[in-house]
Amino acid sequence: MSTHATPRRKDPVAKTTTGAGAGTEFATTFALLAAVLMMLGGACGVLTGIAAVVHDEVFVRTPQYTYALDLTAWGWTHLILAVLLGAAGAGVLWGATWARAVGITVAALNLVAQFAFLPYFPIWGLVLIALNLIVIWALASYRGEPA
Repeated sequence: MSTHATPRRKDPVAKTTTGAGAGTEFATTFALLAAVLMMLGGACGVLTGIAAVVHDEVFVRTPQYTYALDLTAWGWTHLILAVLLGAAGAGVLWGATWARAVGITVAALNLVAQFAFLPYFPIWGLVLIALNLIVIWALASYRGEPA
């Protein structure tokens, strides 16, 4: 009998889940989630904008609010931001490099607009603020490496 040990060969097909690729896969999946959230937020923002433009009585009017604007102006603001957010979400989904920067910028602007719109639609505004924060975080952490 021989006392020499033969080294084991590594299986070239076996993949590990704890390596450099694990963080990349998470970032890619998180960017995909951000793209879907951006498109859904864009669709909901379009509905909110249309409701504010066409039928102002849907929203509660608050007196003595610091950022009091006409609800029609808020509706157009939400409508424009929603279309840009949805387009950037589609761009992220298609892998366009410009879409990340546009997505972060529009999500930040949408976050500020939702904050200013809180007295008119508080719970929905808080939900969209949280979703915009998730989108910004996901797009900022994504580096574009293939999964």
